[in-house]
Amino acid sequence: MYKVIVFAGTTEGYAISRFLAEHHISVLVCVATSYGKKSLTEGEFLSVHDGRLDLNGMIELIQLQTPELVIDATHPYAAIVTETIREACSQTNTAYHRLLRAEGKLDGTEVYVDSIEEAIAYLEQTKGNILITTGSKELAKFQALSNYQERIFARVLSLPSVMLSCAELGIEGKHLIGMQGPFSTELNEAMLKQYDCKYLVTKNSGKTGGFAEKLEAAQRCGVTSIVIGRPLKETGDSLEEMQKKMLLHFGITVRQKITLLGIGMGDEELLTIQAKNALKEADLLIGAKRIADSVSMPHHKVIYEYVSDKIIRSIIEHPGSSKVVIALSGDVGFYSGAKKLLDQLKAYEQFEVSVVCGISSVVYFMSQIGLSWDDAVITSAHGRSCNLLSLIRNHRKVFSILGTSDGIASLAKQLCTYGMGEVILYVGEKLSYTEEKIFSAKASELTEYVSDPLSVICAVNNNYQKQKTTHGISDDSFTRGKAPMTKEEIRTISLAKLQLEEDSICYDIGAGTGSVSVEMALRASQGQVYAIERKEEAADLIEVNKIEFALDHLRVVRGLAPEAMIDLPAPTHAFIGGSAGNLKEIVEMLLNKNKAVRIVINCITLETVAEIMSLVKEKQFETSEIVQVMVSRAKTVANYHLMMGENPIYIVTLCNASSENE
Repeated sequence: MYKVIVFAGTTEGYAISRFLAEHHISVLVCVATSYGKKSLTEGEFLSVHDGRLDLNGMIELIQLQTPELVIDATHPYAAIVTETIREACSQTNTAYHRLLRAEGKLDGTEVYVDSIEEAIAYLEQTKGNILITTGSKELAKFQALSNYQERIFARVLSLPSVMLSCAELGIEGKHLIGMQGPFSTELNEAMLKQYDCKYLVTKNSGKTGGFAEKLEAAQRCGVTSIVIGRPLKETGDSLEEMQKKMLLHFGITVRQKITLLGIGMGDEELLTIQAKNALKEADLLIGAKRIADSVSMPHHKVIYEYVSDKIIRSIIEHPGSSKVVIALSGDVGFYSGAKKLLDQLKAYEQFEVSVVCGISSVVYFMSQIGLSWDDAVITSAHGRSCNLLSLIRNHRKVFSILGTSDGIASLAKQLCTYGMGEVILYVGEKLSYTEEKIFSAKASELTEYVSDPLSVICAVNNNYQKQKTTHGISDDSFTRGKAPMTKEEIRTISLAKLQLEEDSICYDIGAGTGSVSVEMALRASQGQVYAIERKEEAADLIEVNKIEFALDHLRVVRGLAPEAMIDLPAPTHAFIGGSAGNLKEIVEMLLNKNKAVRIVINCITLETVAEIMSLVKEKQFETSEIVQVMVSRAKTVANYHLMMGENPIYIVTLCNASSENE
């Protein structure tokens, strides 16, 4: 006894039969021919009955097996068979479900007819060869077409009985093509060209019947497609909908196996064997269109999606898909969306998640240009903030993904602006594709270059300046004018108190010559520094020092604080070297922008210290520290060295410790 009888005549019919058997639901699959039987493998939960059944035969079979339900998955053009199955179910009081093949979409350039007779009437008014792809059963009708033996090229199944029946119609030799589909667009195109066809006759057989590939091939060849419409306007379920119904009916919970798959650069030849096996086994493929199209197989249900939440929703909406592949570009561990997606997927108990790595762009590209990457700084500027200039200045070799067509030119201009026009840029575009382009040139030669939006570079700077790991740039290293400058010993202590991080957003208020700004920018190499200075002469000096140290992420803000700070992003750290009498207002604005901001203030007078202590009490800082620093420098007098004292400096640190990680 079988729980389900499936009348199968389509790919979807075979798929639902295998699906039921995989979930231990006993199914009897009825196919009309021995050829259909070959499409299935019998097992403990799947048996095949081959041979055509009339109404009485169907009724007898249903009564013998007493299934819970019958699924009609016959071809959309098998109208008489569908009516017979419905009648058999009605007479045996058995639940009937119709599984419909998804209908292909027309683009408006085809000729649409309701029957073969209408197709023949249309073709009668034309000249030129015709490729018939409607099968052998109704091929005899095309005998009504004038000169059909010369005009028609029929593509049918390569079964001896089919070939013989076609020959009896006078369609043989080069006019008879025996092959099993579905066929790719390229193969359809080759056939149309080989036989110099002007017309293609097809039925709307949906995706699995290769309908879209036929139409695309016809369009490429300038061939007119004649589409014969469905004889019945049926209602029913798609394969996915039927799978959901069966799971619900039999109370089955599916544990879906999900593979996050790195496809490499895009060339199929670069797929790993593990990746190819995952794709062969998957029934659902999800990914951005360019990525999914590059690896999709005929048996895949494809969903174009790259947003994590929508990907998960798509998987949940397809519970019948037991093996799902989410295709991602490159390697899933290299600046990939896999990280966020993996965390989200693990929250679902019904998902069994695995990761298959791919070949990353850095591995592929560096091998193509013959450079090692174990000593390179590796980063990405594609859709994220990345201070490439600082990295290139401080390292000999930097690899990065770029994300805009002007990315290379923009980088080259920056390098030239900061005196690094001699840096060699290795450029890679459309890696692994037939249009792949790889070359190298000096940055000074690429300031106007327009590249593919998604490209990669490796910058080689043989004159790089290794960044110091401690504070303390000599005062003599800065261009100085009459503007005040925080001396290096005080600067070193103040910066230590700031506790900057690589991606800090920093304000230097009352920046003077910009010595603190420069050291801030060197420490926060992937962050942003705003040097706020009201005096034009001092602001000009900061610009000079900015160029000298190649700090493109240091921005000079000309104006008086706190007004000049209004439109700036919230800071994580702030240094106040001069307040022009606006200390309270400056501190209040800093706290309004970020209550967890860490503030370091330098002051000389006791009155300023008193004002700060008043602010500490008023604003209730959780942490406050005052350090007095006195520095003496040796001065040579004759043969002696005398220690000459500098003005004592108060270094004040303020922060809300409990809010720092909020």
